[in-house]
Amino acid sequence: MSEQRKHDVFQAISDSTRRTLLKLLAGKEMSIVEIANHFPISRTAVNKHLHILSNAGIVKSRKVGRETRYILEANPLVEIQDFLALFEPYWEDKLSALKRLVEEDID
Repeated sequence: MSEQRKHDVFQAISDSTRRTLLKLLAGKEMSIVEIANHFPISRTAVNKHLHILSNAGIVKSRKVGRETRYILEANPLVEIQDFLALFEPYWEDKLSALKRLVEEDID
């Protein structure tokens, strides 16, 4: 884990507003004004969410003139993907059992 990170990746994405922010920033750089237009909250509140995501390393920012632009940095999300991968056998077992059940009902 990077020593620069101040927030846990799991904590950072636990909020639905921050997850929506990540979807907005996936593959697209946006200014705080552009981002704030998608939310019913103040720019200050959006900025606080961006700060948490940035501290977790999930969002990168850069200055363009007087404007700060933000974009998704997906690499830290691998930690979440790795964690969820631990449960794939469980899901596969359950889906296989459901498939067998449905196929038995058809016969």
